[in-house]
Amino acid sequence: MNEQRPVIGITMGDPVGIGPEIIVSALEQPDLYKWCRPLVLGDESVMEHALALKGSTLKLHRAATPESGCYAFGSIDIMPLSHLDSKKLSPGEPTPETGRAMIDYITQGVDLAMDNRIQAIATSPITKTAMKLAESEFHGHTELIAHRTNTPKVAMMMAGDRLKVVLVTIHIPLSEVAPQLNRDEIINTIRLTSTALSKRFGMKDPRIAVAGLNPHAGEDAMFGTEEEDIISPAVDLARAEGFNVSGPYPPDTLFFNAANGKFDAVVCMYHDQGLIPFKMIHFSDGVNTTLGLPIIRTSVDHGTAYDIAWKGVADPSSLIAAIRMAALQAKTSRQQS
Repeated sequence: MNEQRPVIGITMGDPVGIGPEIIVSALEQPDLYKWCRPLVLGDESVMEHALALKGSTLKLHRAATPESGCYAFGSIDIMPLSHLDSKKLSPGEPTPETGRAMIDYITQGVDLAMDNRIQAIATSPITKTAMKLAESEFHGHTELIAHRTNTPKVAMMMAGDRLKVVLVTIHIPLSEVAPQLNRDEIINTIRLTSTALSKRFGMKDPRIAVAGLNPHAGEDAMFGTEEEDIISPAVDLARAEGFNVSGPYPPDTLFFNAANGKFDAVVCMYHDQGLIPFKMIHFSDGVNTTLGLPIIRTSVDHGTAYDIAWKGVADPSSLIAAIRMAALQAKTSRQQS
């Protein structure tokens, strides 16, 4: 195999969620080893339990460092970063211990990527509940990783083959979206989107569309003034900086056009505006990737699924797509440097 394959650190996620079992399912795909050298950052006991649950013939290989992995189909290279007793864990019931372990997988992965000992991380799902039990000051991956890498500005992209959306505001109440919109945040999101599409997806002069906030993009301010006051001026300023950006467009038609190839990405004003159309198209194979970081980070686009955890029925499609996208971004970034 080509040893230029990037090493992708796969964080195990919440030990009592579906992360361990979807990792096993993903690494049962031989083609994945053509894209990258996967390294699980997690817990040996839990992964052994996941192998037994799935009836897998794969074997664990303990890798003390990324450099000591085998990276061949048939075995799972794992850096053991916690020492949990899988027999004492209850599916869907996080504890302070599992929460701390979950956070350690992420921070260790980030540090390895910052040191270029791995070329990207693909993260399995975690929960705010487990982070709270671990007494973390952060609510999720993005805030934790941004802090760990000292990154002031990041953006969340949901990416698939047909549609890519990037969010200006993320997890805030709908009633707070309009008051929080401003030109600087929209321009910054456009910058991050264009840079990522160029440097990590290999697109030349990427075409970015910006969604309006209101029905019909305000329709000459009849349905709201945010387009005229905030969004249009931001688009004009971004275009003056040299970005291939246009809008704001009426959201009810924009995503149809983007999914059919007219645009390379859509900058959305709020969470559900982007994620509803995205998940209609990419529910199983969508990937969450964080823009603006000095490292490559992709993730599944779903949660820990406590209701089906450790039943052996979780779909690994999103994790497979996340690992593949991490590898493709790593390869493209290497070619660009």
